Amino acid sequence: MWGNMTVLAGKTVLVTGAGQGIGQGVAIAMAKEGAAIAVVEINAATAAETVAQIRATGGQAVAIPCDVRDAMQVRAAVTATVSAFGRLDILVNNAHATRAGIPLHKVSAEDLALSMESGFYATWHMMQAAFPHLCREGGKIINFGSGAGLNGAWGQSAYAASKEAIRGISRVAATEWARHGINVNVICPAAESPGVRKWKEELPNQYRATLKMIALGRYGDCERDIGRAAVFLASPDADFITGQTLMVDGGCVFVR
Repeated sequence: MWGNMTVLAGKTVLVTGAGQGIGQGVAIAMAKEGAAIAVVEINAATAAETVAQIRATGGQAVAIPCDVRDAMQVRAAVTATVSAFGRLDILVNNAHATRAGIPLHKVSAEDLALSMESGFYATWHMMQAAFPHLCREGGKIINFGSGAGLNGAWGQSAYAASKEAIRGISRVAATEWARHGINVNVICPAAESPGVRKWKEELPNQYRATLKMIALGRYGDCERDIGRAAVFLASPDADFITGQTLMVDGGCVFVR
């Protein structure tokens, strides 16, 4: 918090994949700043856990089941959010499933489809569904990219393709939707999320090599580091920032 103010008081935030990891960290960080949170999540158990954590500290939250790969469910999630809280001010597209560690020449059509449908297409459909609501009073969209796309991480071709496509549509939306008072930005995080922990187990050498490239010597905390950066981009302090990619990665420098 800045002083005793809650910078997102009165705002409604929809966060996809908010049942764990970065999505959960963003949801909790924004709830602590006074926002009402729609926890949009495919896993009912983890969604309930996030809602319980937010409500335990006096915040407002509802769980909304959604498989973001399904455009109809995406539209229904936006409708449910507005029905629950009467408005939608901030959209955070975080959910993304992928299969890592597969070299490009061995990536299957199914591997690519999983990453594109849960990442790029989900973000695309969610932005379109949220647009009419964000137009009413202006709003913020925060999408998630990745250093995997910016730096060409080995074994991450499907993920990198989806993440770079997300950055592309984010820049276009920032241009087209500015006249509606909508800011669109991207965060590229390096966080100790469940996905990163799984990657650590499956590809420990790659994990350790990447960790050595982080200047601050650690992966970020999902709430304190990534969530707080998202709060900033959602706040009035970022009203003149749009179409940007914010690297919240501890100073990660890839060495060829």
